[in-house]
Parts: sequence; structure tokens; C-alpha cells
Amino acid sequence: MPDRFVASLADYRGPAVFNPWGESDPLYDLGPQGVEIRRRQLHCYLQERIGVADSLLCAEAIGYQGGHFSGIPMTSERLLLGGLQSKNLQPEMVFKGIAAQRTSTPEIRPLGFTEPTATIVWGFFADQRIDPRRAVLWNAFPWHPYHPQRGMLSNRTPTDDELAAGHRVLRQLLELGSFRQVIAIGEKSATQLERLGISATKVRHPANGGAGKFRSQMHALFAR
Repeated sequence: MPDRFVASLADYRGPAVFNPWGESDPLYDLGPQGVEIRRRQLHCYLQERIGVADSLLCAEAIGYQGGHFSGIPMTSERLLLGGLQSKNLQPEMVFKGIAAQRTSTPEIRPLGFTEPTATIVWGFFADQRIDPRRAVLWNAFPWHPYHPQRGMLSNRTPTDDELAAGHRVLRQLLELGSFRQVIAIGEKSATQLERLGISATKVRHPANGGAGKFRSQMHALFAR
């Protein structure tokens, strides 16, 4: 099932947008194999969750410290490489079917990129001892929008036209998975889902001092 979904995801192209599953990063990828590694890792991640996960967590867009190199939304490369075990985050939480690989060149981040929001989200599942396969992490715009002047190691807010393309993918994912609940992470994601007519529960974005409220709201949703 995820095969066609990942293949269609890899087809998207847009100005100042990096597609982790369809494009190679010429400056920061370890090599041309990076795109295939990311595609394989996303496929394995979804394969272990579709038909199992009861919740879809949706944030705004992929960032350069997360899915750009890991190939998985709200998931850092460092987590996959075992570099966050001191925070009780194990690579096996993400997927077990294949060995995780890095795609970024070690010269820029020897231990791999790490994303604070991703660490908080995955940390919630670890701390609460909730099976992480109960949730699929996703983004309203599932690719990485960046500032052309700053290069690929930057993030920007997706445009309305870009979001329209991402919403088509989101609907495909909702059809693919049988989710009991959709959770919007942050105000922007909640607004986008509301425009689509998708019923979702909003939780506080964990960035900028919101981690505590995020955890308490998520605990209430997963305790049901």
C-alpha cells in the first residue's frame, strides 16, 4: 500500500522546495544514494504503521533538521543513528524492518542533524511508554520549503499554492490509514486542516516554551 503513495510523493517539484524522496541535495547529501535511502526509510516507517496507527499527528512542513535528511516527518537523522539514546529515544521506535542510514554528509553534523520539536514529540511516546506505532507523524506540506537566499539549510512557511499540493497528499494518507483521530500540532496546522474540512483536535506546538502543554494535551488524547 505505501508503495504507490511514496512514489507519488516523490514526483512533486516546486521552486525553493526540496523533495527528500525525489531529489538529491547537491551540497549536503552524502551521495546520490541519499534519495533512495530516504524513500526506503519512509516506506518502512509507513509499512509498520498503516492499518495499525489510530492517530495522525499533523504539523506544518518538513524542516532541514528533520525529514530533509531522515526522510521521515518530525524525525531527526540523529534519532535514527542512535545518537539520542541518552534521552531514551531508540532508533527502533521509528522502524525495525531495515537498518537506518544517514544521508547528510558528516562534515556538517558529525552526529547527524537533530530537531528540537522532533525530540519532544518522540520523547512524549518514550516517556509515556506509548507504542509509537499508534501514530503517523505528518505535515500539511510534506516537503521542505526553504529560503532561496539562505539555501537548503533554512526553513520558510509554505505558500497557499504549495499547501494545496500538500493537501492532496494528506487526503491520500487519510484514505490509506484508518485513523481514529487527527491531531493538529500548532495553530497553523489546525487552520489548514479546518480549511480542508478535516476534523482535528489542536494541541500546543512544543516549540517556544510549549513543550509542557503539548505533553499534557497529548497525554489526554492518547489516554482515551
